[in-house]
Amino acid sequence: MSEKGEVDLTGAKQNTGVWLVKVPKYLAQQWAKATGRGEVGKLRICKKGNLGKAEVSFTLNEELTVIEGIEDKTVSAPREHPFTMQTVGGQTLAVFTENSSDKIALEGVVVQRAECRPAVSESYMRLKRLQIEESSKPVRLSQQLQSPVTNNYKPVANHTYNLEYDRRKKEEGKRARADKQQVLDMLFSAFEKHQYYNIKDLVDITKQPVIYLKEILRDIGIYNVKGTHKNTWELKPEYRHYQGEEKTDE
Repeated sequence: MSEKGEVDLTGAKQNTGVWLVKVPKYLAQQWAKATGRGEVGKLRICKKGNLGKAEVSFTLNEELTVIEGIEDKTVSAPREHPFTMQTVGGQTLAVFTENSSDKIALEGVVVQRAECRPAVSESYMRLKRLQIEESSKPVRLSQQLQSPVTNNYKPVANHTYNLEYDRRKKEEGKRARADKQQVLDMLFSAFEKHQYYNIKDLVDITKQPVIYLKEILRDIGIYNVKGTHKNTWELKPEYRHYQGEEKTDE
């Protein structure tokens, strides 16, 4: 648009009336192919009787009926297109154009609205069927590669803590729970040698899952949360019996 926003209103002075017509998409595409090649078809306006409504139809030029590119097939567009006439409906509609110099011009005021519809025929039904099939095709298709793709991004290496978690999970999964009394015997035997153990050492000794081992330890042991032997287990006083005397820090 021009900087001053000027509009050429010559069309308004001439009181030019224009029609606003809705046409099928394929028809507009065929018209675009005819740029610079002359006429695209013929418009017929017939009026039956003095008071009869006008009957309007458009006949497409035969050279423009060939449509290519649908499923690699060639189909024919229908030639006959009757108009369905509509009232403007009390609206004030106008048509503007813009030239290469960004000059806006009023072409005229809409005096008639219409819809250009194709006459139902075998060629039209085939065209619609192929259009529907074309539109329903998935956007993404699977394709077998003949050679590996080497320019894609490699996945991020797994984090260390995830690997450690998986390792521990696998190890614990391989450990079958032994009879509780058997586990107690192993624990008492271990505590006869030493007064304090961390949970990792007790797991290595008993070969039991951590959760199961802690359940048993809560019955016979005490978990130290502070002091010199913080984060270790020892037997409750009523279960203590050591081979050698170990000094404890009170």
